[in-house]
Amino acid sequence: MKLDLCMPCLFGLEGPLGNELRHMGMDSVAPENGRVRFSSDGLGMARANIRSRFGERVLIELGQFHAPSFEELFEGVRALPLERFIPKNGRFPVKGYSLDSALHSVPDCQKIIKKAAAERLKAAYGLNWCPEDGTLYQIQFSIMKDQAVIYLDTTGTGLHKRGYRPDQVAAPLRETLAAAMVDIAGYRGKGDFCDPFCGSGTIAIEAALAAKNRAPGLNRRFSAEDWTCFNSGIWQKIREEARAREFSGQYHIFAADIDPKAVAISRANAARAGVADIISFETADATEFSRKTQGGVIVTNPPYGERLMERREAEDLYRAFGAAFRETENWRLHLLSSHTEFERTFGKTADKKRKLYNGMIKCDLFIYHGKKG
Repeated sequence: MKLDLCMPCLFGLEGPLGNELRHMGMDSVAPENGRVRFSSDGLGMARANIRSRFGERVLIELGQFHAPSFEELFEGVRALPLERFIPKNGRFPVKGYSLDSALHSVPDCQKIIKKAAAERLKAAYGLNWCPEDGTLYQIQFSIMKDQAVIYLDTTGTGLHKRGYRPDQVAAPLRETLAAAMVDIAGYRGKGDFCDPFCGSGTIAIEAALAAKNRAPGLNRRFSAEDWTCFNSGIWQKIREEARAREFSGQYHIFAADIDPKAVAISRANAARAGVADIISFETADATEFSRKTQGGVIVTNPPYGERLMERREAEDLYRAFGAAFRETENWRLHLLSSHTEFERTFGKTADKKRKLYNGMIKCDLFIYHGKKG
């Protein structure tokens, strides 16, 4: 079955996600703002769910049409071949958003889409009403500038929720963003890797998963695994394919935090992710960082300091860490911060910057090449 697919992602991750999908063999890969569209079949849908590090979920695009009125929204949805996917007893709740459109009331849009979907399915199956006592088929919609797009969500719980992080410290970094930072830094398991502000360990864990080439969705379930429109064997096939792609080797991944509690949480999270054996954790002060290497990369996300007092503390932290980093040799640095005065307080202008978003927080990834030994 040929599928038009779409993967939403955090702003700034469209490029890495597009490259990832091309490497998976997807067709017609087209990055757009906050999402990447592509085409494949059921195997590709399962592969994107199980193996993607950077996407948030895998959506089947059922159709798109102009919808400046509720009547046009209703008729547009009713014309879609929903019965191709949703069985007669399937549950099909509706959620979505509307931006810069005449139809600005999301609850009203939900009601119209739900009603139109029900009418389509009743007609297709010869029903007087839809029982909705079966498997979940989540309908999603987006309406932007009066253009409606209707999707089915194959993922369920978002892909950034890998399942290894039930415990976390404040302001956690989303797993998909951490994975992208590791990817942008070019870490593939060779050389030293360090996160001196490890928090709940997310960056180091994503680095370890990337080093082993372990699929992040290998050990979780997805909504579409219960769908009768796909052969259930595709999921086992893609999981076996993913396991066959794993590497094993000697890795040098280090993670530290000044807070012993954070280090304990990181260790526990790494154990759940199955990578505790290849990450060295320690309690240490990042402002005294002096680890020696022949070649390595630091990827980190120090505290931002959202409130005034915390902001001053964050600036002091940046200043001290900047001084420590300038004394190191053979380390590259990729540091994420939303602080508008980061470079000034760090004490050096970045060699390169890249805009990324941690959820809705606009950040910069500051890249420093470091001093050669």
